[in-house]
Amino acid sequence: MGRLAWCVLVAAILTGIGAVCPAQTPTPAQSLVSSAPKSADANDPAETAGDTDATIDPASLLPDLPSLPPANATLIGGTIRNLDRVRDEITVQSFGGGKEKIFFDPRTHIYLGTRPGSAADLHLGDRVYVDTILDGNMVFAKNIRLRNTVVAGESQGTITSYRADKQELLLRDAISPRPMKVHLTPQTTILQGGHATTVDELIPGTLVNIKFGSQQDGEDVAREISVLAVPGMNFTFVGRITGLDLRLGLLVITSSIDNKTYEISFDPALIPPDENLHESAQVTVLTRFDGSHYVARSMTVQPPSPQ
Repeated sequence: MGRLAWCVLVAAILTGIGAVCPAQTPTPAQSLVSSAPKSADANDPAETAGDTDATIDPASLLPDLPSLPPANATLIGGTIRNLDRVRDEITVQSFGGGKEKIFFDPRTHIYLGTRPGSAADLHLGDRVYVDTILDGNMVFAKNIRLRNTVVAGESQGTITSYRADKQELLLRDAISPRPMKVHLTPQTTILQGGHATTVDELIPGTLVNIKFGSQQDGEDVAREISVLAVPGMNFTFVGRITGLDLRLGLLVITSSIDNKTYEISFDPALIPPDENLHESAQVTVLTRFDGSHYVARSMTVQPPSPQ
């Protein structure tokens, strides 16, 4: 065979190989690349597992907590002596003496210094200041402030004693079973009827409202004392009855003037029967403050409006 014929034969063979290769069976790797995408099966857990983005928060299944009653808060400062994380309660040994059991829940705001904290930050021995209110028969914490932060508070109660030599005022409020101790300084302002007065008005039985802060050593220091009522003073209340117990002789009025709630004691025998005397009735009550309570001297019930 000549040289030219041999070259032609080799070229033909190579050409035939090139024509056959595209028709060869693809390798497994090639099959995976070229195969059409498989349609998703709704019952295939491998395909649906990645689509379950929405998760249910167990807390969302719980009913919403009720709103707290609109009551003035009383500040209690002291040291945590007992901590029950199951019942959500702390027992505070107050700086003025005595112990107070205080409940809390997710509605309670907890502060660690100047930043928000949580119930996990509460520990035995911590010094705390707690803004408390009465929620039914329970002393409840609206705010808990931890560490030796300087805080401000407000409280209302009746003076049990005042020692001028120590500038020390003992106050009995509606929550604490023992009097709370408050110190006065030359910077303490004393007011009566919106006008400045002196410590001579701070006699036992006087009803006062105190705004105070705390020093680093834990002493409560009064910044402002407002004399609200002195024993023997007369007061007139006009408002709506929100509570009435004829057996105990207790009347609760929501004042139409300042929208605050006042408890008034009365002798049922001295109050003439009136069919209009019931809860939600509008009344005018003349009272005298006896050093502990507002005592009714007379009561006028406003007749219901004609329909």
